[in-house]
This record gives sequence, structure tokens and C-alpha cells, in this order.
Amino acid sequence: MMWITIFNAFVIVYFAVLNAVYITLMVIAFRRLRRYVDRIHSLDIDGLVASSGGLPISLITPAFNEEATIVQSVRSLLTLRYAEYEIVVVNDGSTDGTLDRLIEAYDLHPVERVPTASIATQTVSHVYGSDRHPTLFVVDKANGGKADALNAGLNYARGSVFCALDGDTLLEPDSLARMVRPFLEDATTVAVGGIIRIVNGCDVESGAVEDVALPQGLLPRFQVLEYLRAFLATRVGWDAVGSTLIISGAFGAFRRSTVGAAGGFDTETVGEDMELVVRLHRHCRETGTPYRVVFIPDPVAWTEVPESLSQLARQRDRWQRGLAQVLWRHRAMLGRSKYGVPGTVGLPFLFFFELLSPIVELMGWAILILAAVLGVISPPYVVAFLLLAVFMGSALSITAVALEELSFRRYRRLSDLLILLTIGLVESFGYRQMTTYWRLHGLWSWLRGDRQWGDMQRRGFASQPTETPSKVPAGR
Repeated sequence: MMWITIFNAFVIVYFAVLNAVYITLMVIAFRRLRRYVDRIHSLDIDGLVASSGGLPISLITPAFNEEATIVQSVRSLLTLRYAEYEIVVVNDGSTDGTLDRLIEAYDLHPVERVPTASIATQTVSHVYGSDRHPTLFVVDKANGGKADALNAGLNYARGSVFCALDGDTLLEPDSLARMVRPFLEDATTVAVGGIIRIVNGCDVESGAVEDVALPQGLLPRFQVLEYLRAFLATRVGWDAVGSTLIISGAFGAFRRSTVGAAGGFDTETVGEDMELVVRLHRHCRETGTPYRVVFIPDPVAWTEVPESLSQLARQRDRWQRGLAQVLWRHRAMLGRSKYGVPGTVGLPFLFFFELLSPIVELMGWAILILAAVLGVISPPYVVAFLLLAVFMGSALSITAVALEELSFRRYRRLSDLLILLTIGLVESFGYRQMTTYWRLHGLWSWLRGDRQWGDMQRRGFASQPTETPSKVPAGR
């Protein structure tokens, strides 16, 4: 049938272009990481910060029902090696013991703190401070969602740069010093993204990752591979061409004045982190403001990922909905040279190859099965489809493991590397099809106007958790 032949040709071209882009990004990332690693090994981060006077930084951490992790998360922030920073935890109407745990652990008491901005948020009831830790503040407010909590934190922040962190995030001691480097080296820098690594399976003591290891469960191991591919390959590659459009909500740094001028975080989307970055691109280009949005792979934040299919499904559904919301909201940027590489390359790629790829992949499998039933299947097409839609994904994942080994080598056990390589070979047989389905469901949820976050159970950072897991909105 002619229409099957035409559609098959489209699918082959589609996946050929998609993989060509990913291979190009991988090659760019490989070359860039080699130069970057050589540079940071000879760079005195503390000396750079000291000689430049540093920048005051506010760490803003929204927390909703994070009692299992919040104390250790804050404890890790208090141990950071940086001269001038403050911690602003925003208790976003938690219904568990999050606030009580903070008050007990850090001897908090109500304090007077004058807002520095007036972004509209849900009602703030109290601001707490600590005599033992004078740079720690807790803003207690009515629930309004993550973006609303971040805006409340911005209202009470003092630093010229702020870091947006998730409540279950652990930072390495030198992460702030590394994160602030692009701001010190170039005054036009308005946003910096760091790398997110998975804490599941690691040994954590006193808010610090003492031993890096793979999770025990198969599902979080798949996610380790996904994170390596996303951060060490894709984001490094996009940064090299000047099109960083995503900074993870778990760990990103922003110039506070620029974010304030752009209107703060958008409370109408579930992808507030990506939406802010795209809006910063748009705001700076429309106002003629010189700017840089960059990603650097060495400031490390550790975060917990879902360990059950239901939680992971809700997270991926939300991610896809967030992507659709952002692309629709900023559709005026697509393909327009006025917005530079982000408008002409980055956003169109996200639209055609991230938003629509689950639809094309599903239809590709459906037509393949239909052609087999009708007896008109083409063996060359089957080979090409499996190569481009299945096996190339495995090859890219294995390459991501190689990038990790050649650059930062966090997984030093040979057994861990062998497991990651094996995961890279098998992820295309089952796991990838599940994520495709979840992303399709996310598109359908967006079309229906669904704005729910879903929930995720935090197990805490201890290797053997002893307390009841707490439920929080997934991805918070």
C-alpha cells in the first residue's frame, strides 16, 4: 500500500534526523568535556571566588511534606564552602511534620524580616530564624505550589544570585563556588545549570554523600543512565551551541534582578523551571539585554528519584505536560531569528523531536505491526526502523557511560560500570516503550488541561531508612 510506504519513509527520515542530532551533540560534548575537565583540574575555585570578592547567594528551597529528608538537606547546605550565602527554606503549607522537624533541629523562632520584592504569592504566616545558624531562615506560607514557594523565597532573599533547590537535594561542599564561577567570569550571565546525580543507593552521612554506588532496584538504575545521557551529553552539547533551554529545578542559579524583571516563576505551569529559562531568553532578547544562560557539568547536586512504576509514570507525565505548556506559551519564538539559536534551533528541536517523538514512535510500531499482518512488510524497513528507533538509543546510552568514565568517574566500582553498560543494552526493550507511553499520556493530560503534580514517596537519604516514607508532589 502506497500510504504505508510513504509513512514508513517519513518515520525512517524522522529517526535518522533525530539520531544525527544526538550523535552530533555527543561528539560536541566529548570534545567539550575533555577541555573542561582539563581546565577545572588546574583551576583554584576557592581562589577565584576569594580574588573576585564572591557574590552573595541565596539558596531557596521549597518544601512540601519533606519531613523524611529536609533536616539532612538543610544540614548539607550549612556545610557548603562559600563565604557569603543564606538559606531560605519555604514551607509550602506542609501537612506533615516538615516545619516541626526544622524548628526542633535548628532551634527556630519567629523573626522580623522585611521583604525585598513584592511578587504575588499565597499568604506568608511567619518567618523563622535560628540563633545557632544566623544565615538560616524558614518562610512558612499557605500552599501554592512549587513556583509560588520559589517566588515567596525570592521576596525574602537578599543575595544578588539565588539558587533554586528541591527540598530533597544534597549539594557537594564546593558546588556553590563552582556554580558562581560563570557569574564571576562574565557579568552578562543570568542563569547557570549544574549536574544532577542520583542519591538512591549511595551512603549518606550528616547530609553528605560519603560513598557513590548504583541503586539496588532496576528502575532507578535505568534513571541513572537517563540522567548521565541527559546531562553529560545532551545539555553539554546544547550549551556548546548556545541553546541551554532547560535548567533542572533541583539545582539552578539565577541572577535575582533579571528574574525579578522577568516576573519571577510562573505559577500556571508544572514546568516552572524550564519556563523561566525560556522566558529569560525571550525577555533578554526582546529588551536587547546582553546575556548568557549556561550549563556546567561539575557543580553536583544529589537527588532522590522514583523507585516505583506509578511514581515514575506520574513524574514523566508531568515532565511532558510541562514541556507542552512551555512550548505553547512561547510558540511565538519558534523558528524566529530574532531569538537566535534558541528560537531557530533549540525550541524547534524540542517541539518536533521531544514533544512529538512519542507519537511518531507509537505510530511507527503500529504501522510496522499492521504491515506484518497485511503481509506487505519490508525487511529493509524493519532493519532500518529497529536500528534507528531502538538500537541507536542503546548506543547513545553506552556512549553516555563512556563520557562519565572519561570525565568525572563518580562510579568507580567496575561492577557498577558493567551494570550501566548492560542497562544501556536492555533499556530499549521494555523500559523505553514504557516511557514513550507515559509521555503520550502526558500529552493527553495537557490537552485535557490537567495541572496536577501527583505524589512521590521520599524514603530519606539513609541507606536503611527507619521512618515512614512521606508523600510529596512528584518532582518537588
